[in-house]
Amino acid sequence: MIMTLIDEIKKRTVHVDVAIDEMLPITKPVELYKASRYLVDAGGKRLRPAVLILAAEALGSDIESVLPAAVAVELVHNFTLVHDDIMDRDDVRRGMPAVHVKWGEAGAILAGDTLYSKAFEILSRIDNEPEKILKCMDVLAKTCTEICEGQWMDMDFETRDRVEEDEYLEMVEKKTSVLYAAAAKIGAILGGASDELAEAFSEFGRLIGVGFQMYDDFLDMTAPEEVLGKVHGSDLMEGKHTLIMIDAFKKGVQLDIFGKGEASKEEIEEAVNLLSEAGSIDYVKELAISYVEQGKVKLDALADSPEKELLLQIADYMIDRNY
Repeated sequence: MIMTLIDEIKKRTVHVDVAIDEMLPITKPVELYKASRYLVDAGGKRLRPAVLILAAEALGSDIESVLPAAVAVELVHNFTLVHDDIMDRDDVRRGMPAVHVKWGEAGAILAGDTLYSKAFEILSRIDNEPEKILKCMDVLAKTCTEICEGQWMDMDFETRDRVEEDEYLEMVEKKTSVLYAAAAKIGAILGGASDELAEAFSEFGRLIGVGFQMYDDFLDMTAPEEVLGKVHGSDLMEGKHTLIMIDAFKKGVQLDIFGKGEASKEEIEEAVNLLSEAGSIDYVKELAISYVEQGKVKLDALADSPEKELLLQIADYMIDRNY
């Protein structure tokens, strides 16, 4: 099923790749646009534009009519990655040197800002009713603000000894899931959905986006390094207040390596075993599944179609993947 899903996504996102070439050409100053296109051209799953396209298709629209919106959402996603890497001091992204490593921090900030502003310029050029375009602009603008709020919360968590579960959920929703919500809602709006149905699409995206991030936390503790693409248990050593850690601390679990920056494989495995014995790892996995299932229910109001089925498969993919 997963390979079929990926194939169906690629059938749509290949159009997004072509549109990016047309809508964000490398022009003067050349290095600015090279830096802006660097991560975008490196690939990624393109899940957010796929959700947007499928939402519109499920309502009877075609790919071409929503391509600028799909490109806009993908550019916003990459804008967040460029700036995140600067703030987190991460030197590698998608197996390559991060933008700030190749072009310096100032260059990376400008590249991210360019992606952000171009996203709105491209979205404004979509061929649709002015009222719908304005609604989409409003959705994307509010989403960008919420992403910044979520990132600020995440940074604030790094300075604290403890974080509450409701705080974590708010942070994850704003930092990660709101862009999935925006993609689904914008696709629905452009596809002609009623306000009520567009909101159902938004809730679908929000809920599966939260499940996606929770499952990321689960994978950090359970997936092999060769699959994960990073050090197993890195969240532990970095002192990240994931929901697994929040739940474990609430249960009184003590972990000496939390936030220490480095640890031996034996120490990491011992810590992961403690988290597993406390039930914290399984708790987060089950909660991620619950969020995704709640998200799928939001599409019950949508008539059955191959596109609806693909959206439901994307929801399942959030908790079926191993990386």
